[in-house]
Amino acid sequence: MDFRWDLIEQYAPFFLKGTLLTIGFSIAAIILGTILGLLIGLGKMMRNKAAALPFTWYINLFRGTPLMVQILLIHFGVIPLILGETNAIVAAITALSLNSAAYTAEIFRAGIQSIDKGQMEAARSLGMSHVQAMRYVILPQAFKRMIPPLGNEFIVLIKDSSLAQIIAAPELMYWGKAMQGQYMRAWEPYLTTAFIYLVLTLSLNFLLSRLERRLATE
Repeated sequence: MDFRWDLIEQYAPFFLKGTLLTIGFSIAAIILGTILGLLIGLGKMMRNKAAALPFTWYINLFRGTPLMVQILLIHFGVIPLILGETNAIVAAITALSLNSAAYTAEIFRAGIQSIDKGQMEAARSLGMSHVQAMRYVILPQAFKRMIPPLGNEFIVLIKDSSLAQIIAAPELMYWGKAMQGQYMRAWEPYLTTAFIYLVLTLSLNFLLSRLERRLATE
């Protein structure tokens, strides 16, 4: 196989730019998706079934439709409606955050429900309100159990950010396709992008493993 390192060297600044944008996408989507996911997960757990129904359907909608379709709808439909014109970066962050929120909501719900009901009853018997019991007793315990599935979701999110290239967001995969189109070669651009994604996901996995070990020793 004739592997041309000189082409990778020429495209290195673009790959760097794309990698930084991919990291930015992912961090923004992880933060927004986690916050939204927590709120949606708590909403779905409400005892009032009618009030919980919108949260249930939100999760069904975003888990039951392809992320690529969601990105296109948000890019060509939702963002122009709000901003007056579309913006690929804003659309990508919005789509990734909303999609991730649906999955993290289920992770939060499962994590909270895995805590024994006696913990809530004990907290309430000490005079805590329901919100205080959730904040100081239930969520800290549930969070430790949620770290592995949350880590998996964040890793999937980093890889899914490559779909943003379909709306011309100049992230990592966008530059990989640009290089492939310019030189009509497959190995150099796609092996390079695959290697960079691997480094990103392994780095995140390392950080999450450290966090999990630290919490486990407390």
